[in-house]
Amino acid sequence: MRGLFYVIAAFAVMGLAFWAYQENYKTQGAIREVRQLHAEIGAAHERLGMLRAEWAYLNRPDRLADLADLNFDRLGLLPLMPDAFGAVDQIIYPIPPIAPIINPIELSADELAALENDL
Repeated sequence: MRGLFYVIAAFAVMGLAFWAYQENYKTQGAIREVRQLHAEIGAAHERLGMLRAEWAYLNRPDRLADLADLNFDRLGLLPLMPDAFGAVDQIIYPIPPIAPIINPIELSADELAALENDL
């Protein structure tokens, strides 16, 4: 009986050792993937910083003013002036359409008085 117990215990230890060995390699692979993703994220942040700096460089006001002057014939761009804007009270808002009454409700004088008292 002891011999059978020792054999079963030995197989259990070998099975657990095999499982631990596989989990170790899976963990190492996951760690390797995380490191690679961190490197890609760092490269993306670096590229994003470079693109933001380039965007700021290309959108300098003096550069844009020179480009507007060079392309005035084609684009007709003018500098913004305060008098180019209108006031809010000058905006004409469209009047919303009034939907027709489809199912009118007729009220008697008593019902109308009750409604007014509830309000």
